[in-house]
Amino acid sequence: MAVEPWTGRTACALQKAMRLSNELFAERLGIGVRTVAGWHQKPSLTPKSEMQQLLDTAYEQASAAVRARFAEVVGEQPSAPAEPALDSAAAEQARAAAEQRLSADPHLGAALEWLDEHAGWEPGISRRKVAARLATVDAQALRDRGVLRGKVSQRQVTQALTDYYGTDLAGHGLYSARYGESGQALTSILTRPEWLDLGSHLRTEADRLKLGQGATDAPTRLDGHATDAAVRRLAETLELGTRLVNMPLYRLRTLDIERPNLGGTLGIAPFVHYALTMDLLEGELLDALASGAPTTPGQLPLRDQYLPDLAAVTALDDRLCAGGALALCAIARPSGWHGPADYVLLVQQRSGNVLNANRQLAVIPKGFHQPVTDLRADTPVGATLLREMEEELFGRDDIDNTIGDQRSADPMHPSRLSEPMQWLMTRPFGQRLWLECTGFGLNLVSGNYEFASLIVIQDEEFWDRYGGQIEANWESSNLRRYSTLDPELLTELLDDVTWSNEGLFAILQGIRTLAEIGGQRVNLPSVEWELK
Repeated sequence: MAVEPWTGRTACALQKAMRLSNELFAERLGIGVRTVAGWHQKPSLTPKSEMQQLLDTAYEQASAAVRARFAEVVGEQPSAPAEPALDSAAAEQARAAAEQRLSADPHLGAALEWLDEHAGWEPGISRRKVAARLATVDAQALRDRGVLRGKVSQRQVTQALTDYYGTDLAGHGLYSARYGESGQALTSILTRPEWLDLGSHLRTEADRLKLGQGATDAPTRLDGHATDAAVRRLAETLELGTRLVNMPLYRLRTLDIERPNLGGTLGIAPFVHYALTMDLLEGELLDALASGAPTTPGQLPLRDQYLPDLAAVTALDDRLCAGGALALCAIARPSGWHGPADYVLLVQQRSGNVLNANRQLAVIPKGFHQPVTDLRADTPVGATLLREMEEELFGRDDIDNTIGDQRSADPMHPSRLSEPMQWLMTRPFGQRLWLECTGFGLNLVSGNYEFASLIVIQDEEFWDRYGGQIEANWESSNLRRYSTLDPELLTELLDDVTWSNEGLFAILQGIRTLAEIGGQRVNLPSVEWELK
């Protein structure tokens, strides 16, 4: 049966059919308990459109037995007159206020244009739809949903994706590792033996990704569910103040990795394409896991459309395959009050204001693989890592494209580098600074490509000079440091269930490599990878 529209009475009937308390029903929907209590107090209330969709989804995903009980409960209760809707003047006023908020954000215009084009709409339709959705967004419900998403562990995500895609991975496998005495990790990173332990020295001839001919965006046509999800993302982005800037991204079109060389061709895609399509897969999965809903094929509409099977995952040129580079950063530290000479390892907890790996543990730096000013010269993986070091560790706000427009012809020119980076770059690579790609994989969470890397600052004088100047930017909620001579604490870190899959992949591969080259500065948990 169709429920159109939901009221407080029918929402409570669904709760009763599911035999859930207020708390469990709220958790199932990803909303606040106060909202559920309000439905009981005002049975004639018509929930906002955001709630209507959540209730629709809960009903559609319910078992036949629950639906049967729901029909019985609704039949038992007397009908109640619906609460009057907003009069036309009030509704128009709410839409006008939402339109004004949209117009005040200079970065949403490109997203709205992109959505009109790919949804097949006349110009301006997406603006009206987003404004209408924004006028009904419940900010507290969004924050409650964020809390629930944060409770879903990396292991739950990996298991759900394993169940979704199966175990026949056509020559690939999911990256798994045993570490320490009994630790074991399984990630959602799809990889191959020849993509691991690469030993690729970045900023050398081995770092050879190239911009391909006809470097255009991937073709995309949005269906009804996809357009609704995109509209919802834009409205929620504006309501929560999440940063969304339409800078170009590299998209991986072909791959040619032959140890130690990184090869392949790249195209260009607008960031809004990623934000309104592939980046929505993670939220869809987390919401299902948080609510206990099924995550099998046919139950995740966006994943079923964009990334339905392993053939789609590996068909790089047929889809948008964006991605990035992330690195375990190890900084040599002289002996002192902390003990013998070691390396300091840096780990971040991602901010709630980022689109990628929101509120999760990750290595630092971590950034999208994207050009800054030169589409061809910025293709090497090492170029992204150096830029991210400047931005995320050394405080270069002028190369953060989420803060302002990029007007410098060469933001990484030696004369513009931060003092710490200038000091590192006054010696050839390998003397003070070492960059190495340790592994490559495709992340099943959103289909992203991941270049796991290791950054080693080898000269311990750096820590004395600049250790106090290292400070994470807005993308991190906190920054942690660990000693490479503390295997027990590092093992506990690897056990943490809040890791992002790509972050866990990078730190495991980084520790594995650092154990081989770190000498007496390291006493690290052993790491042995395997493919599941």
